Amino acid sequence: MTERKNGLTYADSGVDIDAGNRLVDLIKPMVRATARAGADAEIGGFGGLFDLKAAGFKDPVLVAATDGVGTKVKIAIETGLHDGIGIDLVAMSVNDLVVQGAEPLFFLDYFACGKLDPEATAAIVAGVAEGCRESGCALIGGETAEMPGLYKDGDYDLAGFAVGAAERGTLLPRPDIAIGDAVIGLASSGVHSNGFSLVRKIVEQSCVSFDAPAPFSPVMTLGGALLTPTKLYVKSCLRAIRETGAIKGLAHITGGGFTDNIPRVLPKHLGVGIDLARLPVLPVFKWLAEAGGIAELELLRTFNCGIGMIAIVKADAVDRVMEVFTESGETATLLGEVIHATGEHRVVYNGHLDLSQ
Repeated sequence: MTERKNGLTYADSGVDIDAGNRLVDLIKPMVRATARAGADAEIGGFGGLFDLKAAGFKDPVLVAATDGVGTKVKIAIETGLHDGIGIDLVAMSVNDLVVQGAEPLFFLDYFACGKLDPEATAAIVAGVAEGCRESGCALIGGETAEMPGLYKDGDYDLAGFAVGAAERGTLLPRPDIAIGDAVIGLASSGVHSNGFSLVRKIVEQSCVSFDAPAPFSPVMTLGGALLTPTKLYVKSCLRAIRETGAIKGLAHITGGGFTDNIPRVLPKHLGVGIDLARLPVLPVFKWLAEAGGIAELELLRTFNCGIGMIAIVKADAVDRVMEVFTESGETATLLGEVIHATGEHRVVYNGHLDLSQ
């Protein structure tokens, strides 16, 4: 066979198959650690398998969710702190599953970059595996794409896909949500994974570097504090659903804040009244509000402000539900109640946020 003149290889174009194979070898033990009933969490095949019968389901309804981490990855790239971004990725999907009353079963990830760094990418996948373990779901597959020319060296993006299940007839929200039901909030761990385009704009204008002490938490760097992973609410919410029978609806507070997310789980004629003075605003949001001059309503529609999950609960079961959440490690706060909706305003705020630093 005549040898071609230029002798180009795939590696010459910027794609290193050997680096991809090394990454697979690095992450296999992490993936195996996420095994659960229904999945052995082995990777390397052309598709991931899951056995619903082995997982104990009799008449399941599947629930699927997909998401990314948004521009929070820019801070991870600029700081070199990649360990928690994989947890964010899992949380953004599995938290959406549990609001439907579904138990997360398995997760797949997609990682795209300009040039593959197996060790750095393995650190990201380690976070994905940790998020899966904490959520009780198996990491059964994924894809790594090296795309020089589309991404610069060092840049990357990631997305995830989760599937869960609930027995037929147990899905949330329930149809019996009614006026007078209680609204309980579960504390967030920080900014989570929404609003980071605004966060980055504020950091740029404030002239504080990511490696400087965080103005709202001097024991941490600003970058490290902002990269605090999204809280996983799966186990605590599933426990509250199953043990109390009093959870009528759940709302994951992501982009759109309280204003846009709570109405998604309410009947059209109902809204909620929220007492803002009860809301435990985290220091990071007080700093963002001050440094960015953000108006209160804009803050409430952009960030979680300190509450990452909302539960709609039977009024006579509030104490029991709060007890279960507390036992599960959550900080739960009674924020208000379900009210009759008037016009377009489905979320009515009473009082004001405590933004004093």
